[in-house]
Amino acid sequence: MERNGNWFPGMEGQQRYNRRMIDRSMERINELLSYALFSLGDKSMTLGLLLWLCLLVAGLIFVTGLLKRWVFLRVLERSRVDEGVRQGVATLLGYVIMVIGFMIILQTAGIDLTTLNVLAGAIGIGVGFGLQSVVQNFICGIIILLERPIKVGDRVELREEKIHGRVSRIGMRSSVILTNDNVSIIVPNSKFVTDSVTNWSYGEPTIRFRIPVSVAYGSDPREVERALLEAAASSDDVLQLPMPTVRFFAFGESALEFELLAWTSGLLHRAGMFKSNLNFAIHDSLKEHEIQVPFPQRDLHIRGGRMQVEIVNPTESEPENEKLEAQ
Repeated sequence: MERNGNWFPGMEGQQRYNRRMIDRSMERINELLSYALFSLGDKSMTLGLLLWLCLLVAGLIFVTGLLKRWVFLRVLERSRVDEGVRQGVATLLGYVIMVIGFMIILQTAGIDLTTLNVLAGAIGIGVGFGLQSVVQNFICGIIILLERPIKVGDRVELREEKIHGRVSRIGMRSSVILTNDNVSIIVPNSKFVTDSVTNWSYGEPTIRFRIPVSVAYGSDPREVERALLEAAASSDDVLQLPMPTVRFFAFGESALEFELLAWTSGLLHRAGMFKSNLNFAIHDSLKEHEIQVPFPQRDLHIRGGRMQVEIVNPTESEPENEKLEAQ
């Protein structure tokens, strides 16, 4: 800056002082970044190199996420495959890119991968003893993505765990099941491989439900059959092909036991609602046909002996007991 062609007094000295301070700060930063933390073989891991590796890994994770979304939403969506296949392929592709990219980053940083043998051995021992369940779930996740016994969108039921819901996400270690109550349950992948799992959406999405029905003794079984078939025909959720059928199941202790077999494909994800709607229709149909639904009852027969009955009047201050004897 000039005033009447002259520099301000002391400006040149101030500039030299600022340059010296900047140079000293850069030297200190370089010394800090060049500080050796540890060594891998012939390569010293400095703070600057470690920060550079962290930056590259963060960039790799970001790029991998973009590629997964691009493959899932753009490339595989055009092939018209279902959502579970798209997510499985995108997940496997993401892990492959992560492994290859991480190896390239280490080689670019000048780290010889052979120097990691000791570290890999130590990690292997730790995995063998302390991370067995994690490795098991990871391998089971790969099996699920390859064999596809379940996929995203399937309706599954784990009877031992009493979990019933829709698969919303499949990860490499665990999967998420969304129940009808909008509760997300995280389930380890090993449960889907080692335990028995009921997949309501596996194969053809058509399921047959069994609705038990009991009617009073004295009812005409053929009339009951007609009433149950009319109830099934009145429900929009029941398929007519295959046709619903009625089975005379058994002679119960206090009722005739029937079973309505109805097929559906619309309410697989809400089986409770399907059964409830069908029970409403069955109740109305039985009422229309004047068929009674029984309740448990017992007949008591006294063949002999003496029976004493005491009648107590609670309104009197001193209850009077009246004893009756029956032969």
